[in-house]
Amino acid sequence: MKNLLLRGLLAMSMPLILSCGGGGGGSGDGSANSANASTGQASSGALTFTSASAPEWGFAAQSVSDGGPGGSGSSAGASSGSNGSSDGTGATASASGAGGVGSGGTGASASAGDTGGVGSGGTGASASAGDSGDSGVGGVGGVASIIVNGVRYNTDSAVLKLRDAPVLQLGMTAKVNGPTNADFTTGVATEVESAADARGTVVSVDVTSGNLVVLGTTINTDSTTVWGNISGLSAVTPGMTVQVWGLPAGQGVLRATRVEQQPANSPIITGTVQNLDSGNRHFVLGGLTVEFQQNAVPAAVAAGVNVRVRANAQPASGVLRAASVELWYPVSLRDGTRRQLGGVVTDFSTTRSFRVLGTPVDASSAQVSGGPLAGIANGVELDVAGTVANGVLVATKIKIKKTPGGASAASFTAMGTIGSFKSAADFKVKGQQVNASDLGVQFVNGTASNLGNGTKVSISGDRIVNDVLIATRVSFD
Repeated sequence: MKNLLLRGLLAMSMPLILSCGGGGGGSGDGSANSANASTGQASSGALTFTSASAPEWGFAAQSVSDGGPGGSGSSAGASSGSNGSSDGTGATASASGAGGVGSGGTGASASAGDTGGVGSGGTGASASAGDSGDSGVGGVGGVASIIVNGVRYNTDSAVLKLRDAPVLQLGMTAKVNGPTNADFTTGVATEVESAADARGTVVSVDVTSGNLVVLGTTINTDSTTVWGNISGLSAVTPGMTVQVWGLPAGQGVLRATRVEQQPANSPIITGTVQNLDSGNRHFVLGGLTVEFQQNAVPAAVAAGVNVRVRANAQPASGVLRAASVELWYPVSLRDGTRRQLGGVVTDFSTTRSFRVLGTPVDASSAQVSGGPLAGIANGVELDVAGTVANGVLVATKIKIKKTPGGASAASFTAMGTIGSFKSAADFKVKGQQVNASDLGVQFVNGTASNLGNGTKVSISGDRIVNDVLIATRVSFD
């Protein structure tokens, strides 16, 4: 009944054309998916994408934009033939311009209903439908439908709003709207939105510290970072253009969740606003001064707020002229709403008072795993879930994922039916490329010889290299 109601709401909020799709023969991974109907052109020029894989995650509809300032966006209908697999939905969904032209023509998407929505002046800040209810923000950690911060969301009725990339992939940051169960383990997504958090030329690389510098911001990488079409930090060189998804981790620092090499393109940078001077229309973001046009920022932008800045040209003499300034995945803090966030602790005072992704948190009564409550401090990465009261996220559940200087343990998941099987080192689950050939892989309820097209599995791995999930555990369903 819940799914039926959600489908009804979606039908009212955007035109969808649903029809039965043809099931293929073939590989069994649902890979007959095709994206159609690019509508509109971006004045900044279309990107050439070089993604290595395209997971089939079963969204009801999607809109895609290159995210460039002045871009009108595009809509895409996803057609998934079953290919003899339970992963194929056998349906065709077509979105007519959903998430297309943002206000002011900046190429961002805007939908009604987000109390943390678009600021004045047509900045194109992304505003999500239904944010008055449950929502979560963090890095995408699994393909099942979608897993964010350990919450597995069903996406059968969800609309995907995607910018800066042709497909949603592991490691990208995302905001998910939709109800979750009581203990924040499962949910039903109504909308998922994702956009790149940094794009620019690499100024310097420090392999020892795991850092690279882009547009005056230190991008921190570690063993949990997904490397899209790069083998790792050692392959990154100054002068290379990279696109990064990541989590704001304080002034001038972005904790990378995914890194890709890209052709040179218009700059994007995300960070925490410092030294806002509204009268002279500029603020500091990391090592750059950002200049913005009059009325070109959301009213909610203030010192300490996380923003995403897009520009048409590279910075000059330490100054970046913004084409748009938007709130970074804004979430409302209305009493009674439920939130789950994955990010780095900042502004720590006590366990009753700190911030994650700019959101005030009280963790004093939370159930904590991965370490003691007293271990929470600035720089600690964690997942936090709870309910908003008086403008504060009162946490009921916290998982400590990493402490500064401590070891980090990545965990990525792919759950579904095997397709495109060539060998244990080369197959797909939900379109995600997997390598399960390492000698140390643990097989549960079967062996490597049971791998093959049509077999249902749950894959776990601790790293992704060149967009391939390196499996450490394979469980046969």
